[in-house]
Amino acid sequence: MSLWDEYVQPGASWSLNLKRGNRLRLTDVEGGGNVASLFYNRECPSERYNMPDTLKAQHTAHITACHVLYSDMGRVLCSVTADTCGWHDPLCGYTNRKSVAAKYGEAAYQQHRNQWYRNTQDNLVTEASRHGLDIRDLGPTVNFFSKVVVAPNGGMHFVEGHSKAGDSVELRADMNLLVILDTGQHPLDPNPRYAPKPVRIEVLHGESAGPDDPCRTACPENTRGFINTERYFL
Repeated sequence: MSLWDEYVQPGASWSLNLKRGNRLRLTDVEGGGNVASLFYNRECPSERYNMPDTLKAQHTAHITACHVLYSDMGRVLCSVTADTCGWHDPLCGYTNRKSVAAKYGEAAYQQHRNQWYRNTQDNLVTEASRHGLDIRDLGPTVNFFSKVVVAPNGGMHFVEGHSKAGDSVELRADMNLLVILDTGQHPLDPNPRYAPKPVRIEVLHGESAGPDDPCRTACPENTRGFINTERYFL
């Protein structure tokens, strides 16, 4: 049974405090969704998700089941415990006001009300401000449900139709987390129309990782990361 269950509307932001051991399930309701996500140590938000360490420690350029997200202190913030989508983009960041206007045109709230065009950077800043943070506290996001393939020459290719309706990813909090999410379109989405998608959010009761947890044993670096996390809570 969910402790929390709601829908984040298209192009909207959302945040919560996630207790250590509990799980966050994201579900792509319609298919083709994107969830730009930031993760912070709830007690000390200056410790937050570190994209370079996460990728190099696990020798990967994408996120999926059994991967973990590292903080800039070498601790495991959270783990991907389940994933029906199979690939999530940690490389490409998010849209801003200028990029949305250049790609989709202008649609201000004063004229279009709830149909106005929002951008992920401004949404994340607004959501972060509710927790005493500002634009200086934003960093790279994990873009759940989006797949971007990097070619040998360094070019990036957005894979259309990657996430299907009902696909989900489940994250376990390995520290007490502040999680900030936004459902704006991926910056490389080739759709010429402004058409973000909704996402379902569920918070589930859970427990901390055990000694044989698949995320812990996936590679030696993860084992060390979990040890660092557990020492933090001694």
